[in-house]
Amino acid sequence: MAQGESPSVLEAMQQQWVSMAGMGVMFVGTILLGLSIQPLYNVPEARAFGEEGASKAGFVALEMLLILVFTVVIIWLARKGLDTVIKVIVLIALWYSLLITISPYAWKIDVVLGLGVVFQLTAVGISIGLMVLLHKYPEWYVVNGVGILVGAGVITIIGISFVPVLIILFMVIAAVYDHWAVNSSKHMLELADTMIALKLPVLLVAPKEKGYSFLDEGDQVMRGETPDEMDWDDPAPDASEPKKGGRDALFMGLGDVIFPGMLVISAVSFLPEMGPEINTLFGTMHAGPLTVGLGTLVGGLAGYLALMAQVALGNPQAGLPLLNGGSILGYLISGVIALGPAALWQDISFF
Repeated sequence: MAQGESPSVLEAMQQQWVSMAGMGVMFVGTILLGLSIQPLYNVPEARAFGEEGASKAGFVALEMLLILVFTVVIIWLARKGLDTVIKVIVLIALWYSLLITISPYAWKIDVVLGLGVVFQLTAVGISIGLMVLLHKYPEWYVVNGVGILVGAGVITIIGISFVPVLIILFMVIAAVYDHWAVNSSKHMLELADTMIALKLPVLLVAPKEKGYSFLDEGDQVMRGETPDEMDWDDPAPDASEPKKGGRDALFMGLGDVIFPGMLVISAVSFLPEMGPEINTLFGTMHAGPLTVGLGTLVGGLAGYLALMAQVALGNPQAGLPLLNGGSILGYLISGVIALGPAALWQDISFF
């Protein structure tokens, strides 16, 4: 490569294929973990707004409003220097999401061991232990482990709460907002930097080099060095050298995993129960909806590959337009093939 010449997208992706593959594994793993516990939560009592609320668009509008309010509040607190308040708010939300994911597995372990209701204490104990570990030692693998568990819980609870038509509406609105927040207002980059500085697992981290430490990241990763300022003749400096911006690791917000995952869970939860039953660890699924769910995941992976082509040169990108777009396309294609177009529509109302 000539002095000062930027690499092509393909060359940049080849240099970073390990971190990109690792991020892809975490993307798929989070969604599959949520899918594994879906049968246990797929009951009217577990839906956020009840059985009737699953088809009411007003509750999707409420969810989007809550996301906007949360973003504004966190950015305001960060600008005021109230990092402790941010950390307490986020950790409480994370702890609850951890319980959602951990409880089914704790219950299953306790059943196997014949311990009965002790699973509740087991789940609480494990989740508290993870929160303490995260607070004491928020290295990238701890952040990723907690983030995957949290993401799976959020995917499951929201996915079982809304029919696919509303989830798709939610995804389209969120994609438009994400594009604006990253490329126009750029406040999403500020929010990401706040979470990175506080070492909170609302994102996934894929190191690009050995010896990388998330503990050394500052608060200007996403808004720091741009591709034009990078030394492409030394794209991965020795770990002993000072780090520059966020190019020593690949970052993906949990929302970029949660939105495609929600559609996977919703498809399995609400589409017509066609095809043979499939026994799982926590209940049964039907082959038809499961095929559509997995097709949605494949579409999300296609969107992920397109996204990686965009971020390979170091540009912060709005992930949801590509990830959500790929997931929706995968849902429609696999749905038409597996169940027929009529099965993909659900009647909805505002309230």
